[in-house]
Amino acid sequence: MPKISPKTAPKVGIVSLGCAKALVDSERILTRLGAEGYEVSDSYEGADVVIVNTCGFLDSARAESLEAIGEAMARNGRVVVTGCMGVDESGIRKAHPNVLAVTGPHQYEAVVRAVHEAVPPAHDPFIDLVPPEGLHLTPRHYAFLKISEGCNNSCSFCIIPDLRGKLASRPAADVLGEAERLVAAGVRELLVISQDTSAYGVDLKYAASDWRGAPVRARFADMAAALGELGAWVRLHYVYPYPHVDEVIPLMAAGKVLPYLDIPFQHAHPDVLRAMKRPADQAKVLERIAKWREICPDLAIRSTFIVGFPGETEAQFEYLLDWLEEAKLDRVGAFKYEDVKGAASNALGGQVDEDVKQDRWERLMETQRPISEARLATRIGRTIEVLIDEVDEDGATGRSKWDAPEVDGAVFVEGDGATGLQPGQIVRVEIDEADETDLWGTLVG
Repeated sequence: MPKISPKTAPKVGIVSLGCAKALVDSERILTRLGAEGYEVSDSYEGADVVIVNTCGFLDSARAESLEAIGEAMARNGRVVVTGCMGVDESGIRKAHPNVLAVTGPHQYEAVVRAVHEAVPPAHDPFIDLVPPEGLHLTPRHYAFLKISEGCNNSCSFCIIPDLRGKLASRPAADVLGEAERLVAAGVRELLVISQDTSAYGVDLKYAASDWRGAPVRARFADMAAALGELGAWVRLHYVYPYPHVDEVIPLMAAGKVLPYLDIPFQHAHPDVLRAMKRPADQAKVLERIAKWREICPDLAIRSTFIVGFPGETEAQFEYLLDWLEEAKLDRVGAFKYEDVKGAASNALGGQVDEDVKQDRWERLMETQRPISEARLATRIGRTIEVLIDEVDEDGATGRSKWDAPEVDGAVFVEGDGATGLQPGQIVRVEIDEADETDLWGTLVG
């Protein structure tokens, strides 16, 4: 185990697994610890204690979390476990009995207490240890902005409400205050996240709070409009297509919010959607997508789908493929169904063979490939804004307003001056080439 020196600031290592919402939890923990004098270690060996923020949604994610805990135990030995898998403390301690503490998701105070017990903080009241925007695990030019915790939906394949609780929205002024601090610190892109972003504020009855001397309601469209006044890119993730989502499309057309919607449709056949306990009228969704694109022709839609859900027939799967052909979504990801411990879908009959799941996954992705390629081909010849993420000796790599970090494609920038760009710059690029995921272009001006 590492030896703790009382003359130096204690160091905390962190492993953050799972979704962007868990990453925000990790950032909040680090911000609190940073305010108390802790430093972040970039290695297991250099840390006085290691926090492992787990994911427990799928069996494969649980296995990855247990493996990460095991590696932290082997290389450091002083480990605090938190996150979604933390609700199964007995399972974690069965595999790793010597972890220091186990807490559930977004239990920040319990994590901090466990770290205090493992390595007391070094107090120095004369040093401002944490910037006002907090500490972040993303590059400094973009940040995730979590607007709520939990979820009120009861999808049969999901246990998120059991893991993270019912919907708990943050007051609008709290969210906007955090966003304002992030932008003031140099963040150029705000990625708005929650489990169900468009349900934001339902639990608060859309109560208004004061921001910049005026009331702002805790409501999806109102929040998007207020964020659009901060001068940064605003990207909306995990949006259910409730009717009030229509209200944000004019904001996108006006350039206040990025023309990008991340909507987890999951399937298209009504019977499968009913078995999933999801909204089942995808025909109307197609009509709404068409209207959205009339208002905002630049709109990009990404989505995820589950193939091989219990009881899914070949005809139902082909219905999904036909729906994709008509919807012409810009970006699509797909997952092969797997049982999740505690999920209602486990009890459904008609489990689909693993080879059939794999075949359907391949066919779905093959169906989507030319659709995505055709959508990106419409960018060729246009001059667009690109947010630069990385620069090397060959040029720069960035993203357009249609590309979220980690999940979508990239824009590769060449031309005079490209190697002199800096991460966080927004530049104009003329697009010369495209495939089904990425764009290539020349720096303009």
